[in-house]
Amino acid sequence: MIPGTPASVADDPPFVVERTWPPAPRSVGRARRFLALQLDAWAMPHLADTAELILSELVTNAVKHAHSPNGRVIATRLERLASGVRIEVHDSSDCKPELREASGEEESGRGLLLVDALTGGCWGVNDRSGPGKSVWAVCTHSAACGTGDATVGALR
Repeated sequence: MIPGTPASVADDPPFVVERTWPPAPRSVGRARRFLALQLDAWAMPHLADTAELILSELVTNAVKHAHSPNGRVIATRLERLASGVRIEVHDSSDCKPELREASGEEESGRGLLLVDALTGGCWGVNDRSGPGKSVWAVCTHSAACGTGDATVGALR
């Protein structure tokens, strides 16, 4: 604790945490566990199931589809909001994911539909400085985007 700083301020976890991951399937589970620990630190464990599912879909997409000659490092950025958490997954591919409906015969292709449903449509794709993109989603108590936070959806 910093001398002269109230314990409630000095002991608060950071509002933003970032981490990089290797472009491997095992990163999905590790990122989920990292998110669960962070939600506990932020006193938001009630969001864990939904937030972990959202993160799983976004990291899985990055691992499977973000092939780029610029490298395949994947990064997650978690931002604590007043009513939930903003989840971002960064990769070096410029190919942007699109919401689509998979046919009944397809074994994959439903991830963003799930993210869309779980977030009440509060997700998107942003360009970033340098190569690649950021795919983000906001997970709140009500599965609605009404965070009251003007930065939701803004390029950071």
